[in-house]
Parts: sequence; C-alpha cells; structure tokens
Amino acid sequence: VQLQASGGGLVQTGGSLRISCTASGFRLNSYTIGWFRQAPGKGREGVSCDSTTDGSGYYVDSVKGRLTFSRDSAKNTVYLQMNSLKPDDTAIYYCAAAAPSAYGCYDPRGTDAYILWGRGTLVTVSS
Repeated sequence: VQLQASGGGLVQTGGSLRISCTASGFRLNSYTIGWFRQAPGKGREGVSCDSTTDGSGYYVDSVKGRLTFSRDSAKNTVYLQMNSLKPDDTAIYYCAAAAPSAYGCYDPRGTDAYILWGRGTLVTVSS
C-alpha cells in the first residue's frame, strides 16, 4: 500500500506542469486526497484537497485559479495541474490519503487525518 508522486521538474516562471500521484494496493477514489508542499526552509503547507466522501475540496488562496485537482479512476491516479507557475511555487509536493470521514477535507485533526503519504516530487520554478 503506497502512494507515489511524480512529474516534478524545472519550469520557467509562467510555465505549466502536471504532477501525478498514483496509488498501489488500494483505490484512491475511496479516500480524501490532499496535495501538500514544503518549500526550502519553510513548513509544510496544504495546497489542495478533494474528498469523494462529501464532495468537499479546497485550494489555498495562493494557488486559486492556477492549480487544478483531478482524478482518473481507471489509472488510480490523481493529478495536480499547475499553470502560471511562480518562483514561490518551488517546493517538494506531496500527496496524502485520508481515510473516509464525515469531515472530508475539513477534518479537525488536520494533517493527522492523513494516514498515507507519498514520497514527494520536486517542482522548481526559475525566475
């Protein structure tokens, strides 16, 4: 049972990138999935979330309108399409799965609700 993020790389400011998170050993569609990032020297930040339990979801204000979360059930994969990238988006991006709950993306336990984390993929945006 694991998650594997991939698709990171180096892109210029204003460019686009799509990162993926593929699950093995379980079906992603049954879980709330969050994308997180950690920039150099900073703490982890929740970027986006999508829950099939209650349909809830969010994007952190700094990425709204630029990042889009999607799922491909057939491939057991979720994606984060990132457009109009900025240097401030430079970070390691992680996907994580939270067991189904009535709270969806707004579980009061916060990141403690996420029971499985992928290894992360590095996104570097050059200025």
